[in-house]
Amino acid sequence: MKWNRINAIINKDLVEVRGNKSVWLPMIIVPAIFVFVLPLAMLWIPTRIEGAQESFTASGNDLGFFLNNLPASLAAPLQGLSDTQSMYVLMLGYILAPMFLIFPLMFSTIIASESFAGEYERKTIEALLYTPASDEELFLGKVLTAFIPSVLITWISFILYSLVLNIAGYPIFERIWFPFANWYPLIFWITPALAILGIAVTVLISARTRTFMGTYQTSASLVILVLGILGGQMSGVLYLTVETGLLLGLFFWLVAFGVSYLAIKSFNRARLLSGIKL
Repeated sequence: MKWNRINAIINKDLVEVRGNKSVWLPMIIVPAIFVFVLPLAMLWIPTRIEGAQESFTASGNDLGFFLNNLPASLAAPLQGLSDTQSMYVLMLGYILAPMFLIFPLMFSTIIASESFAGEYERKTIEALLYTPASDEELFLGKVLTAFIPSVLITWISFILYSLVLNIAGYPIFERIWFPFANWYPLIFWITPALAILGIAVTVLISARTRTFMGTYQTSASLVILVLGILGGQMSGVLYLTVETGLLLGLFFWLVAFGVSYLAIKSFNRARLLSGIKL
């Protein structure tokens, strides 16, 4: 396996990604909403509009069942906090946590759809398959093209989110209060697994749906996994403690490896070439 060939494939695909607004625009807009717009609105607006602070706290009281059933590890950071501070911890520190899992799934499927199905749409797949690169080098190059940016953007978004919460929330908490321990397995253990899972599913779909939008729209249905986690946490069925995060991550890694195995088997140069000529 020659890494210079893999790097060439990565560089070529990243150039094509930068040239497609349908790919990079969501990768700017979605993090901007979750990292800046939403937390700043929740932290600043209630403190600057008369009556909004009381309304925000009252709305949080509607989630009393969530608070009353929190595991000890999640309830500990709430000890000694005011009602207002508790509601910020609840909304920004706990409720929004699963939403960050959308990032690796969304970004990996977008880039992988452009990298795999996009080749068919641009009529460049045949020339790529005739290059000296082996099947393993082609596959790994395209997987890394999607994996590295999606995970890096997720991790950078987490760092920026932490800065926003601590800086904008300092007048309220008067200390550095975020992140909590349960975020670390979520960001550094689960998100890489979801990125691999998103890429593997996209590879399988692109073999049948050979257009960028068709492949992306189908693989984007994986977001249902994140919505299920969010719904489970809000309903009190599932709380994202450190232990739960580690177990969820293990589950997603096992599924990702299984689907990746199928994706690798489906990525065959001879089969792809025959599919083009049919």
